[in-house]
Amino acid sequence: MAEDMQDIGDDKTLLLVDDDEAFLRRLAKAMEKRGFEVEIAGSVAAGRAIATNRPPAYAVCDLRLEDGNGLDVVEVIREKRPDSRIVVLTGYGAIATAVAAVKIGATDYLSKPADATDITNALLANGADLPPPPENPMSADRVRWEHIQRVYELCDRNVSETARRLNMHRRTLQRILAKRSPR
Repeated sequence: MAEDMQDIGDDKTLLLVDDDEAFLRRLAKAMEKRGFEVEIAGSVAAGRAIATNRPPAYAVCDLRLEDGNGLDVVEVIREKRPDSRIVVLTGYGAIATAVAAVKIGATDYLSKPADATDITNALLANGADLPPPPENPMSADRVRWEHIQRVYELCDRNVSETARRLNMHRRTLQRILAKRSPR
């Protein structure tokens, strides 16, 4: 790893935006231990307010929040502070949203579960250096399971509608939903 990769610099301000309160608090503690001055926001509205009044040097924004899209916060940060480094997090990794995040100004894009080390590496990576791959990425089976769960939730837990949207037989989907999540 590059020597300057772990150099935070003079401005250590970090904005964390996520509506998962337990994850947000754990990540805030971990990032404070790494030398960041952390501010947290549990919604797009709160994230936009902080970004407008106190634009951070670093930011980590969840893509999907209860009150909207985390990319709205990224836009405000980029507008107020073009030199900031921003990582977008999401539990629903997709190429289209990754492209949208980078076009709007995100520095990197990570799928959940991402830990504090992955996030720190992404925030502090040089432009040319890519951060190292995660220590324990999700398995393909886990990614598939997460996608099915997401579509199932978006269909208000309606098995028939979920099966139709996934182009899958309803009984096959029921068997998948009945099993425990893969590692």
